Amino acid sequence: MYQFDNPQIIKPEFIFVEKLLESPAKLIPLTDGIGYKNRICDKNLHRPQLALAGFTELFTFSRVQICGNTEIQYLTSLSEEDRLKAFEGITQFPVPCIIVTNGHPISSPLVEAAKNAGICIFSSAYETTEVYSMISEFLVDQFAEQMSVHGSFVDIYGVGMLFVGKSGIGKSEISLDLIERGHRLVADDVVIFTKRKENVLMGTGTEIAGHFMEIRGLGIIDIKAMFGLKSIRYQKRLEVIVELENWEDGMEYTRTGLENEPVKILDVDVNYIKLPIIPGKNITVISEVIAINYLLNTYGHNAAKSFSDSLMQKIENRKNHPQSYDDIRMVKYFLDEE
Repeated sequence: MYQFDNPQIIKPEFIFVEKLLESPAKLIPLTDGIGYKNRICDKNLHRPQLALAGFTELFTFSRVQICGNTEIQYLTSLSEEDRLKAFEGITQFPVPCIIVTNGHPISSPLVEAAKNAGICIFSSAYETTEVYSMISEFLVDQFAEQMSVHGSFVDIYGVGMLFVGKSGIGKSEISLDLIERGHRLVADDVVIFTKRKENVLMGTGTEIAGHFMEIRGLGIIDIKAMFGLKSIRYQKRLEVIVELENWEDGMEYTRTGLENEPVKILDVDVNYIKLPIIPGKNITVISEVIAINYLLNTYGHNAAKSFSDSLMQKIENRKNHPQSYDDIRMVKYFLDEE
């Protein structure tokens, strides 16, 4: 089974509250930047309904707090003194931050109470369910396991294909040829994969490398500038790994495709193909064929299995009827035409 050389696995232990400003929830800070450096250590969210009512024994204060219609209407129903007392019932804990949904206004005394406690309050115009979904998905992504590998990642006919192999074997050159044929580059040299859900790996490049590519003997080239926006993607799901290696006489290579074993990355099975390279072999076209064959398998057609089943059927027929004539031509009868 293929093993990456020195893969770097990263799993963040925390993020700062200010990172939430990058989420799609369009958060507006109400506390003048106070609490930005508070740490979020839990990807789950919490609604402090019981805590506002005074029951704090099971209050999971370590999570981001979401205040929607229920919480705000409850606070509004209280007198000003009781409202502040109820709000301070949650700000007495080291809450990372509070997000108020539906664009509800927050009174100045409550904002000041949060500032004094060093807690950031955000406001969002989105409804509670939308904010909950967007922030939850954002945090799942931020706390997901990541793995940095060396290779070239290309989108071929919608299939995310990672080329790996020893340095200098031609990964970037193959990717460049594929881009020239209309396919799209996701990342070259350093590719970062993030585990999403149980069986999905999303790949992207690094902020520094972007969509630049190093071609030995030529130098650094800018794929986006040379080929346009149609030639790049910022992220793509990983579906096939292709290991490039120099042809070795005597080495066993797959002939039918029935024996291919998947590779595990972050406990996710990924299709794996070992592809030997010899002079004159068109790896670009073969890569396109790999992508199309993967799509066929995805939609239920396995060429190797179909061939194997057909062959076994022929063998079985010959066993049962050894004296019969079996016309093995593809065309059983030639018409009188050229």
